Order: sequence, then structure tokens, then C-alpha cells
Amino acid sequence: MSNTLETITSKLWAMANELRGNMDASEYKNYILAFMFYRYLSEHQMDYLQKNDVLDLKEGQTVEEAYAEQAAGDSLSDYLEDISAYLGYAIEPKDTWESLIHRIDDNIIVPGDYQTIFDDFNKYTSLNKQASRDFRGVFNDVNLGDSRLGSSTNDRAKSLNRIVKLIDGVEFKDEHGKDLLGGIYEYLIGMFAANAGKKGGEFYTPHEVSQVLARLVASGASSAGGEFSVYDPTCGSGSLLLTVQDELPREDRPGVVKFYGQELNTTTYNLARMNLMMHGVSFNNMTLSNADTLETDWPDGPDKNGIDHPRTFDAVVANPPYSAHWDNNENKLKDQRFNPFGALAPASKADYAFVLHSLYHLNANGTMAIVLPHGVLFRGAAEAKIRKALIKSSASQSQGNYLDAVIGLPANLFYGTGIPTCILVFKKNRDRKDVLFIDASKEFAKGKNQNRLSTDNIDKIIDTYRARKDVEKYAHVAPLQEIIDNDFNLNIPRYVDTFEEEPPIDLDEVNKQLKQDDTEIAEAEAKLKAQLQLLGVEI
Repeated sequence: MSNTLETITSKLWAMANELRGNMDASEYKNYILAFMFYRYLSEHQMDYLQKNDVLDLKEGQTVEEAYAEQAAGDSLSDYLEDISAYLGYAIEPKDTWESLIHRIDDNIIVPGDYQTIFDDFNKYTSLNKQASRDFRGVFNDVNLGDSRLGSSTNDRAKSLNRIVKLIDGVEFKDEHGKDLLGGIYEYLIGMFAANAGKKGGEFYTPHEVSQVLARLVASGASSAGGEFSVYDPTCGSGSLLLTVQDELPREDRPGVVKFYGQELNTTTYNLARMNLMMHGVSFNNMTLSNADTLETDWPDGPDKNGIDHPRTFDAVVANPPYSAHWDNNENKLKDQRFNPFGALAPASKADYAFVLHSLYHLNANGTMAIVLPHGVLFRGAAEAKIRKALIKSSASQSQGNYLDAVIGLPANLFYGTGIPTCILVFKKNRDRKDVLFIDASKEFAKGKNQNRLSTDNIDKIIDTYRARKDVEKYAHVAPLQEIIDNDFNLNIPRYVDTFEEEPPIDLDEVNKQLKQDDTEIAEAEAKLKAQLQLLGVEI
């Protein structure tokens, strides 16, 4: 069998699904993905040791054996500090992946070894202050004492051994030597999300939707090179951030893209840190935070004198929880993110709170794309006031309004909800006041349990967005006055008429058909009557 991403991921998923037994997919992923990450970190450290001649590894010799032979009077702390200064983390010789495999193979591993490995890793994250926040606690969600792994410590250790051996048997490169690790990791995240039901939507945005968002914000990116920053205020597993990098019109050079993200769920935050690094993102190029976005603004807010200096980004992408509850107490009106618009999103619907937070952190020349439920387009009260302010207030100035486009997506695209959604695209430095409406709700590839966007569907959305012209039954560029006339209601059917007229009915043909039907019925009744008479049945 060829060593391709498809064959590797299919085999790995089948085996992982078998091993998890009665454990929920959303929980089992913490073991598979964490140990895969640990293997990556260990092998990444091995590459560093070999390329920089830190250890002279002889054939068949482990790092633990080489260190014991060559360390002489050198202290372990010096050895680990040297590694951490470059990699941002360090793994003890006795804790490397290869040492773990040897202990499993030699049947000398003890239940406490796994806890020791993770404790040691966490302890050494303090060696590099700059990288500490990126690595500290990244394995804290691996519940080594979960009874579903086994009823005793020995049984649980055996279950962990099977997971480790499964991951050790995976080849992370294809037959051409291309690194497949990032692709394998992304595939597993998607599969775990698909099998986690509603919980899957909490940490993963389907890749096709991520591509649309990424291409929308990349459309406004310069191809002149230089640093590009992208921020996701509800970053989940970080996959959406990575997709933006894939769509940027620039060379794939280390350090070009700076990733920023904030995530409330600690388990998902840990997953995002792993995911970015498994895709080759250096700790120097990622800044992730574990916090409530609406309660705790992104770091670098007001200074000690109370003067606000928000950190802004070239692109903002988001797929926040839909119509979530939040604390909209009146003190929020003092928050610079919300107060310019004169109203707060309802306590039971935080959608516009996420919009305003994201817009606040968008720089003057950037693009923002956010996925939301359709209710944000037409709901009244405070949301109507915010919607009007976003469009009319900014449009009354010399530049255009902030809202650039409204794109309707098909229903049943996301894990955990079948509702149709829309994408709102914002720009601060617009020179026009119209809004592009696209109704892409009827164009999708139907799946067994979930719909998806095909490549053609995605291309059509992006091509229409870039062309910015009316397309019959698909897109309309609405002048500001048209939106005002609609009282700032942005419901897409008000602007894009997708009504299909029924073909005209030929009444003569219908009458002719009815007469023919009557004739056929009469003939059938006559035959039935004759048959019954032969049988002596009175009618």
C-alpha cells in the first residue's frame, strides 16, 4: 500500500476508533493528539541535537545512552537550557519518545512513568521565559487516571501503551519524503469533531468554511511581502488561523505570518497550541491566550494612564459560538470595544459583541470575516441599533461604511447545528458605501450527515466577491440608500431574489389528460365488473 496522507489517516483513524472503546470521541482525542504532539516534540528535539552536534549519537544508540556516556561533568540543567533556548522547550534524555518505546517493548514501564514524563516537561517550560506560555500545561488535559482507560493503574498503563505504540507505528512522511504530520493532525481533529456531535463544533470549523473565510481576508492582503498578522478571538483548534496562512499571496517563509488567538475552553486552547506547532509554527510566531474574549480583552489594552492602545491585526477571522449568553452589564458601555456604537448586544445573544470586539482589533487596512446566525441580519431592538450604527455612522463620514459584504451559506455545514449561517465581511478603510449580498445557500454538495461546500461552490463565492457585480438570483450590490429604505434590515432575500417561477400550465393539455384518465378509469371498471360477474359476484 502506498504511503500517502489518505492511506495513513484512514488506517490511523480506524485503529484509534477501535482502541477508544466506550470513551467519547471528544475526550479520546486528548490522548491521541497529545501523544502525537509529544512524539513530534521529541523527534524535533532529536533533529536539533544531531544538526547542532549537541550529542554524538552512534548507530543504534538512544539519546539517554548517548547523554549518559558523553555528559561527563556537564549538568543536566545546562543541557536542557541549551535546548530550551533554541526550541522553547526541553525533554530529559530519559523522557524521550524513543526511551518510552524501549520501556514499553522491554516491559519495564510502570504506571507512574507517564505522569513523570508530563510533569518533567511542564517543569522545564520555565527555562525559556519567552516560550513558557506556549508550552506550559499543554498536556494537562491528558487524564491518566480515567477509569475508562482501565479499572486499575496497570490496566490504564496498558491502554496508554497501546495508544503510544499505535502512534509510533505511523509514518509521518510519504514515499517522497514529504512531511505529512500537519495533514495527519488536521485530519484527526476533523474526524474527532465529526464524531463528537455537538461538542465537535466547539473546537473545529469545517475546512471548506475556513477556506471561504481565509480567502476573503486574503483577498485584501498585499503580496509585497513583510509581516502579516491574523487574529481569531474564538480560535478553537487553531485550524482557521492556519488556513489563512495557506491562502495568503506570498512566499511560504518562516516568520511572515504572526498568529494570534484567544480561546475560552482550556482543553481546546491546548489543542490549538499543539496544532499550530505541529504545522511548523514557531513559538516566536504564535501568541495564544486562554481567556473569555468578551470579558478579558486582548493583551495590550489601556496603559497605566488609562489611554487605550489596542493591538490591531491585518486580518481577523472568527466563528464564535452562536447567540451565546454574556454579561452585558452597563459597565460594558465604558469598554472601548463596545461604547462607540451606543448599545450592547442582548444578554442572550452575544453575536454583535463578538462583531464589535473583532472590528475593534482590525487595523485600518485589514479585512475581517465572521460567521454568524442569520438573526444578526434582521433582529430588532439593540441589535438593530448596532447594525444601523455599523452602516450609517461610518458611511456618514468621508469614507465608506464598515460592512463590505453579506454572504448566505447553506444549512447543515457545521458540527452540532443544522442552522443556515452567514458571513459578514468588514473593512475599515473603504471608499464605497454599498454592500454586496451573495446568496450561496442553495449551492452545496449534499453529504450523508452533513452538507459541504465543493471547490466550485467556494470559487464561485470568492469570484463573485472579487468581481462585485450583480449576478441574477445569486448576488446584488446594494447602494446605501436601498439599505436605508429597508430600515437597515439586511435579510438577504430583500436584496437577492432567488424566486423561481413555476412553468406556465397548459389548461388544454390538462383537460385532455383528465378526459383520458376518465376513459381509462371507465375501461378498468368495466373489466373489473366483467370479472366479478364471471365469479358470480353480485354488484
